[in-house]
Amino acid sequence: MSSNSLDAAARPRIPAGIAGVADYEPHARERMDPAAWAYLCGGAGDEITLRANREAWDALRLLPRVLRPLADGCAGIELLGRRLASPLLVAPMAFQRLAHADGEAATALAAAAQGAGMVLSAQASQRLEDVAALVRDEAGRGPLWFQLYLQRERAHTLELVQRTEAAGFEALVLTVDAPTSGARDRERRAGFCLPPGISAVNLRPQPSQPQTQDFFAQVVAQAPTWDDVAWLRSATKLPLLLKGVLHPADARQALALGVAGLIVSNHGGRTLDTAVSTARALPRIADALGGALPLLVDGGIRRGTDVLKALALGAHAVLLGRPVLHGLATAGALGVAHVLRLVRDEFEIAMALCGCACVADIGPELIDPPA
Repeated sequence: MSSNSLDAAARPRIPAGIAGVADYEPHARERMDPAAWAYLCGGAGDEITLRANREAWDALRLLPRVLRPLADGCAGIELLGRRLASPLLVAPMAFQRLAHADGEAATALAAAAQGAGMVLSAQASQRLEDVAALVRDEAGRGPLWFQLYLQRERAHTLELVQRTEAAGFEALVLTVDAPTSGARDRERRAGFCLPPGISAVNLRPQPSQPQTQDFFAQVVAQAPTWDDVAWLRSATKLPLLLKGVLHPADARQALALGVAGLIVSNHGGRTLDTAVSTARALPRIADALGGALPLLVDGGIRRGTDVLKALALGAHAVLLGRPVLHGLATAGALGVAHVLRLVRDEFEIAMALCGCACVADIGPELIDPPA
């Protein structure tokens, strides 16, 4: 953590009037560099998928049950052999020091304090060993996972995996939906580039590639395939989850390869614009898996009711992305902890109002079918 964060006079405070996580967004935007905001909060193309993620959760209607016993209720879940206080994890997000000087360290501490899971990005702006050391021995913390992209050289991927294992991470999350970056117009208009002192400190610098007119000649050589997934699974002792699955056929192939779980994700709308929203993709993936794998989802989740809807559609847990960054930018670790607490509290309220004493009571019958 930065020395400034320990100074009582400079200690961040939660602004007055914060009632839900959306209230953090204007405060975060005020505090962040406009180009960094465009990078962290923008999407690809016309940002249709970015908007659709949110709109799809809003469009779902709940069909609550009443007069059901709620004594001794609990929002906890089991996930990959770990007990979580609630089905909330922090999604992997790059370069969090763009939002706050304390970066990923603050986010990890806040997640641990709230019993939420933390997925550290391969493009973190702080060393994975340092982040893990802050929280791995904390009692009551959620699971600590590491997200990675396959590197151009398998030896470099293996080196990163071995560091992850040694640092105490408990699972690997392989992002599979980004063989190239999306065409992010907002980011390009803002002229975003990483400022001095912020970089992907856990990755080896990549040599520049000669530019050619053939896009596929540049991308295909490094784009991962199912063979790479099989290799990675054999190269690590950690459970391997795939993040970025939207098509049921890919879910079935992942199941056949023996991965430990799937994350339904469209990269927060940052890669392929007009890709299906995660709320629409989720039930199809759940049907394809038939409960055979842990299933998580991200993209547009802002309310506790969204979490309940996700579980009703077949997810076992959800990942929160941009709201965490908004809390971080506004009030550091305190802001992140508050965001996580707000969503958890709303989720527990939604459970009670839908007649669910425990997560196992949440099922598809709570979603009103479209007319």
